[in-house]
Amino acid sequence: MSNEENGVLLAAGDVELTVRPDNGCRIASLVIGGAELLRQGERYGTFPMVPWCGRVADGRFRNGGVLHQLPLNSPPHAIHGTGRDSVWRTARAGKSEASFTYDLADPWPYSGRVTQTVELTEQSLTLALGIETYDTSFPAQAGWHPWFRRRLDAQGEEARIDFTPAWQEKRGSDQLPTGERIAPLPGPWDDCFGMPDGVAVTLTWPGQLELTVTSPARWVVIYDEQEEAVCVEPQSGPPNGLNTDPRLVTPLEPLELTATWSWRRL
Repeated sequence: MSNEENGVLLAAGDVELTVRPDNGCRIASLVIGGAELLRQGERYGTFPMVPWCGRVADGRFRNGGVLHQLPLNSPPHAIHGTGRDSVWRTARAGKSEASFTYDLADPWPYSGRVTQTVELTEQSLTLALGIETYDTSFPAQAGWHPWFRRRLDAQGEEARIDFTPAWQEKRGSDQLPTGERIAPLPGPWDDCFGMPDGVAVTLTWPGQLELTVTSPARWVVIYDEQEEAVCVEPQSGPPNGLNTDPRLVTPLEPLELTATWSWRRL
């Protein structure tokens, strides 16, 4: 464990992971056997999406009869929550596991606390997010946005994506789900898919590594329209879910979500 300026370092065997609590509690690096899996850069790595995932239509959502306006950080919408732009606190850090928190604040209109826990082994990474409040209840979502490198090295083949969703959320010209569920279409994608039995998506870098993302979440966004990376984003609700599929965080019921990445060398 290291609490240096470059982040909190966790290790298990020849696997090393760096968390940057000062930069949205994103996982800045995951190195397995000397190979970096995540796209590098201040905006990349893997960041938690809280207290919402994907786009919120026009940045507006209701909590009962109260209408709220969020900053339009991806005009005309608000995208990916406020957690990625926040400084988190390191609550606990050991050799291979750590926990981080931040308190919800403006521009999010409700008070609450978010916790992210990271646990590393030689074969897996387990992530957990929790959103709790002791005050007013509010709709929220949780998820992760990893940027996996399309190629692990210059000579390596591109990552292959394998998953079997039950449906695809039809996307409108405004980039939001229309509410219609359709048969999954071939990629490239910037799309949300339903996996009612839980998310299970496998990335294979032929001859190098196989990594499977699993989660009890029922939705996953796949984004593979960039040359450098592919994204596999398990989340507790679909894009614009604050409006279309609200999940209330109450003083008695926090929102909790887990995801596990497991891998094997090829």
